[in-house]
Amino acid sequence: MKNRLILLGLIGLLLSCEPASKQSPTEEEQTQSAISNESLLDSIQYRTFQYFWEGAEPTSGLARERFHVDGVYPQDDKNVITSGGSGFGIMAILVGMHRGFITQHEGYERLVKIVSWLEKADRFHGVWPHWIYGETGKTKPFSKKDDGGDLVETSFLIQGLLSARQYFYKGGEKEKALGDRIDQLWREVEWSWHQGPDQENIVFWHWSPNFGWDMNFRINGYNECLITYVLAASSPTYPIPAAAYHEGWAQNGNITGGPTKYGYHLDFKHIGAPEYGGPLFWSHYSFLGLDPRQLKDKYADYWEHNKNHVLIDQKYCIENPHGYKGYGADCWGLTSSYSLKGYSSHKPEKDLGVIAPTAALSSFPYAPEQCMEVARHFYTDMADQLWGPYGFYDAFSEQENWFPKKYLAIDQGPIVVMIENYRSGLLWDLFMSCPEVQDGLTKLGFTY
Repeated sequence: MKNRLILLGLIGLLLSCEPASKQSPTEEEQTQSAISNESLLDSIQYRTFQYFWEGAEPTSGLARERFHVDGVYPQDDKNVITSGGSGFGIMAILVGMHRGFITQHEGYERLVKIVSWLEKADRFHGVWPHWIYGETGKTKPFSKKDDGGDLVETSFLIQGLLSARQYFYKGGEKEKALGDRIDQLWREVEWSWHQGPDQENIVFWHWSPNFGWDMNFRINGYNECLITYVLAASSPTYPIPAAAYHEGWAQNGNITGGPTKYGYHLDFKHIGAPEYGGPLFWSHYSFLGLDPRQLKDKYADYWEHNKNHVLIDQKYCIENPHGYKGYGADCWGLTSSYSLKGYSSHKPEKDLGVIAPTAALSSFPYAPEQCMEVARHFYTDMADQLWGPYGFYDAFSEQENWFPKKYLAIDQGPIVVMIENYRSGLLWDLFMSCPEVQDGLTKLGFTY
């Protein structure tokens, strides 16, 4: 406890400091700057973690879809939780315990609250919807026909829950009992149901009790959904066959043959991102738990692909073909986030001059030096505009002088988790310790 109080005191001191002056630093200040990378990462993780701790929806303990500092929200939206972002938030809570931001008991109690709520919330063949009202556990439709199970969001949630199961299985009797309750939720997800009415060798994203399979959204690669196929193949109760991965996701190998840009090769191609590899969250969401460092199958070396994806994005922003203000080696990162008008999937092929801090900060494992340069610039030079109660705000545009004080769960969560994976490998170690996941990866032809 004493060490924890000391750590939180130091973090509190760092958070209370004004951003560094832009005047020439003294020799002492230069030395401090050179040795304070760990303190900066502590600070970023601690503040961002609070989105999922003090900023959580109070009834469920899970992650609100969004938080706006000004308190202005879309109608009926303030206490809507996001299932996928909540999976990221569960992983952030594990980081909080590991780092001493909260006690083990506090983390355990929050997970008991979360699991108790998830056991009663709406599910459809064991699959949670994208959005759920926190107060009631009832579905909030994501769109007109998207009012039922969302398998991709559920996979992000299960990724977090399985990591928590493995964490608590190392504890005492009551912690192991919580792990067993998590295990039951995992076992109740009917992954094979989402092969559709004809049980095709593919997985469908949505099913609705009112509209059936009308959404007809087949999950093909390559994008953020690799984790969905891995978990579906790993299920001990409702598994999909390996053929669904190879024929559906990998399209019989047609996802391979990606571009080479700035000297970096991408193993995968995508019709919406023919040159640059798409928004950076594609290299984050599935890999919060799924460890890419040694991950390979017959289609790709996932570490090389993800690392190159990040470096291509960085080089593109340095090149800055549109001449947007602010872009450079210390300010890059295109991914899905808030945008000038609503929400947008930013990528080199759709560059609107909007930078999202989550893009670079969640890429720390792949390009730590480049990402640290961004973190320092945001904190030292732009904190007045970007640094808020739950870390860096979701997105900004220097070109348009646009700095909204808003957060999204799906962007804050990967910052905490991927910085921790860079620092300790915590979430990678937990998730990859699941015996079912190991069996599923082997079944699909992965080495890891």
